[in-house]
Amino acid sequence: MSTSPTPPGLRERKKAQTRRTIQEHALRLFLERGYQNTTVEVIAAAAGVSHMTFFRHFPTKEAVVESDDYDALIVRLVQERPPCEDGLTALRNALGQGLEAVYVTGRDTLLARTRLIFETPALRARTWDTQYATQRLFAGALRSRDPEASELSTRVTAAAALAAVTTALAAWVESDGVLELPALVDEAFSALHPS
Repeated sequence: MSTSPTPPGLRERKKAQTRRTIQEHALRLFLERGYQNTTVEVIAAAAGVSHMTFFRHFPTKEAVVESDDYDALIVRLVQERPPCEDGLTALRNALGQGLEAVYVTGRDTLLARTRLIFETPALRARTWDTQYATQRLFAGALRSRDPEASELSTRVTAAAALAAVTTALAAWVESDGVLELPALVDEAFSALHPS
């Protein structure tokens, strides 16, 4: 018998709201003033929290841009894909499903965050570390679907999927959000897995 997940309590909802508020103010300030010219203290004041509260939610200034809940969502969606799908198809469909959920409500925030990451040297330099961690999560999700798959093959599949998404994100930022990200992601995956 399955039970539905317990909704988050008031404390968890308040923490999540504070985190979103800090991130929204940080992104706005980074775009207005520039990443280097915006301090943690300025972000905290704009969000109406102390700088200690900022650091309880984000360990560094970079983390306020890089942090999201997308990886955990995608891992769950990959694990829920039908077993008949190969790894790349499962990642493509899970990423499409996750993007659909995020894109409807958070399109502008996603564009702002992505633009900051691509245009800010300090953030762009950290992208490899972030992507490496994401690649390992995705590879683990693929192996949970197919325990017989080799670690190398799942890592290569995860890396290829991330390369497709990263290239689609770059094209989206270059178009200043005029092109639709879901269509770009779909086209990027088609290049990996032509019919």
